Amino acid sequence: QVQLVESGGGLVQAGGSLRLSCAASGRTSSRHNMAWFRQAPGKERDFAAGISWKGGSTDYADSVKGRFTIARDNAKNTVYLQMNSLKAEDTAVYYCAASAGVSGIYYRIVDYDYWGQGTQVTVSS
Repeated sequence: QVQLVESGGGLVQAGGSLRLSCAASGRTSSRHNMAWFRQAPGKERDFAAGISWKGGSTDYADSVKGRFTIARDNAKNTVYLQMNSLKAEDTAVYYCAASAGVSGIYYRIVDYDYWGQGTQVTVSS
């Protein structure tokens, strides 16, 4: 089992920044591919950013590319999502997810084995 706990969400004005953290604990958590998904009110949960467990590969949804950066610190079992130039449309609950697959980027909800409880990000315009 892997446990994921997100933190760092909150209310920010458009154009501002936030950094989300996802602390992982449990069995071989450092060898899981990680991702951030987000779910806006009334919408489906969508992939936002992903990073392979070796950390050599990252990818982003087109809507956040150039503004968000995903990174991981395997020594701390923590994954980060740095969010800059935030827009009102970034408002959502952000979820951290872990996949035990082969090192790589996974884009589908079904590819992930473990999920955090989510952290709310609200961007005011």
